[in-house]
Amino acid sequence: MPPRLVLASASPRRSSLLADLELIFTVRPPQTDESPLPYERPPDLVARLACEKARTTVHPGEIVLAADTIVVIDNEILGKPADEADARSMLARLSGRDHEVYTGVAL
Repeated sequence: MPPRLVLASASPRRSSLLADLELIFTVRPPQTDESPLPYERPPDLVARLACEKARTTVHPGEIVLAADTIVVIDNEILGKPADEADARSMLARLSGRDHEVYTGVAL
């Protein structure tokens, strides 16, 4: 029996991307503290979080795909918006300004 693919994410967009590829997978959102460690650089943060999400979600006979994405502006990591108003505020802050997006992926 081939290994089962598990998407370690609650992201509807990530799930949609895999579905568009016609892959058969299970969604299992991880319970991971996404707080950065002191002095952790953005690329190191997303790599660590992706690995932690994969490691804490996998069961025997499975392949887990996990990812983490962050946005950085003015040397500040933007977290997940608390609500729709917060999301609008973040988008307004980013609009027309240089910012960086980092994604770490673990399989």
